[in-house]
Amino acid sequence: MCGRFSQAYSWEEIVAFSQPLTVPADRPNLRARYNISPTTEVDMIALNEGGERELRKARWGLIPGWWKKSTKETGSTFNARIEGADTSAFFRSAWTKRRCIIPASAFYEWTGPKGERIPHRISAADGGLMGFAGLWDRWTDTQTGEEIVSCTMITRAANKWMEAIHDRMPAMLRPKDFQAWLDGSAGKELLMEPPPELREWIVSTRVNSSRTPDDDPTLADPVEPAAAPEPAREPPKQGDLF
Repeated sequence: MCGRFSQAYSWEEIVAFSQPLTVPADRPNLRARYNISPTTEVDMIALNEGGERELRKARWGLIPGWWKKSTKETGSTFNARIEGADTSAFFRSAWTKRRCIIPASAFYEWTGPKGERIPHRISAADGGLMGFAGLWDRWTDTQTGEEIVSCTMITRAANKWMEAIHDRMPAMLRPKDFQAWLDGSAGKELLMEPPPELREWIVSTRVNSSRTPDDDPTLADPVEPAAAPEPAREPPKQGDLF
């Protein structure tokens, strides 16, 4: 499960990360966010009708196009487990036709007992952006006529490095594999490739609340909790990833 992550980058950084990327002449502001919660709007990279990559906005929590109930009744669709994403009624159409990449600066997971949860911020070891495999769909609210574009993040079983924190992790793509994922020519095997080297550190428990303003950059700062289960670890060697 991955229920919180960060998107903090400039246009120059996202263009370099996605290459190629169709960039609008009038670039909108990219607001840095350090603690994104489900059902809020996120950035995703998807192919347009001409097969070009675009940066779009989408609700984090997928609503399938055939859905007849309210958005609140979809349940927790911000993650799609790789084990069933291609067969689940909620995700299989998007798996076949509408894939995306969710760029991320970091994601969060928690350790410790209930009531004393310690948040860990996890990023690429080199500090660069990560590309989370995702799916997207377009849904029209029959009550209001509003069209909503939404997305979900695919998760996989944790690798050995991640297992110390959580048993799941986002399925990550390397830039060389972006096109094969987006155009549907690659399958699950691509999402099980070794992720980039990662690093983690403990951050403020303010991250625990979705009500904390997500544009506060200090949410990414390391802290020293009174009783940490173990110190933040150094990035693993490539051979230790699995």
